[in-house]
Amino acid sequence: MNTEVKETTTNIRDKRNNDVLLEVRNLKTYYPIKGGIFRKTVAVVKAVDDISFEIKKGETLGLVGESGCGKSTAGRTILRLLDATDGQIIFDGEDITNIRGVSLRKVRKDFQMVFQDPYASLNPMMMVGDLISEPIRNFTNRSSKDLKPEVMELLTKVGLPEDAYYKYPHEFSGGQRQRIGIARALALRPKLIIADEPVSALDVSVQSQVLNLLKELQDEFDLTFLFIAHDLSVVKHMSNRIGVMYLGGLVEVAEKSSLYAEPLHPYTQALISAIPEPDPRKKKERIILEGDVPSPIDPPKGCTFHPRCAHAMPECQQVKPTLKEVKPGHRVACHLYN
Repeated sequence: MNTEVKETTTNIRDKRNNDVLLEVRNLKTYYPIKGGIFRKTVAVVKAVDDISFEIKKGETLGLVGESGCGKSTAGRTILRLLDATDGQIIFDGEDITNIRGVSLRKVRKDFQMVFQDPYASLNPMMMVGDLISEPIRNFTNRSSKDLKPEVMELLTKVGLPEDAYYKYPHEFSGGQRQRIGIARALALRPKLIIADEPVSALDVSVQSQVLNLLKELQDEFDLTFLFIAHDLSVVKHMSNRIGVMYLGGLVEVAEKSSLYAEPLHPYTQALISAIPEPDPRKKKERIILEGDVPSPIDPPKGCTFHPRCAHAMPECQQVKPTLKEVKPGHRVACHLYN
């Protein structure tokens, strides 16, 4: 754990860019592995290992990478559903990394999550009207009857009929359930929404509808998104900037146009080469990565990607590269650009 004295909230607020809603500084989230008779910690899974980024108000930052790279853990840690092992989470000028109780509850209404699985994220015993009004009732003394007009309006906003108010989640398709989840996330009028693979469990024909809905709602409600996904074409459609994660760390962060036109990190180049080309007349070279993703329990020394990298140098095996800005707005963690 880092024992250095952290800046006070006042100093953070004075120094930050007023356009920045969320700033993540050197965030780490480790899962302990217990063993032995006394269940002592024998190792840790480095799910998120020292990542830093910021999201401006009204912006969408996409977070991409292979399954198990730490994307969802990062999102849940930012929402304070998980405790950070180290680092800082600064939301709207306030350091929320370690706040508890009433202080945490006060800021919780300003950020919400849209979960990956619309089947598991909704209580099957509650009517849709109660599901959507529940967040508001948790923070106010208003009754379900009093909130009904607001819930009806939210149902209309997400493209559901008003009679959905009296139905249960099992009466809807996957896409409709995800719309219910989006309406519930909007109920408290949050500033930030973390969308964790919001369309990966849906049919392809429904995915574009949900994505377009999210973009429309972002404009209408002035929302800021952290959009987590593994599908690069989906992220390209949704995001202004994109961060690429590998084995718990960020390897590249750039504007969408810059990242897709000129990916710098070898891992990003491999990911983008795997995007299908809709025009069969165009030839596209695929970059095939060899080997498997290393274990987050015992990541490689130096650059975590070097065992699978075709450009690996001796330095890559010893020194971990830092995320540096090599072009305006384009940061990469690779010794090729140091």
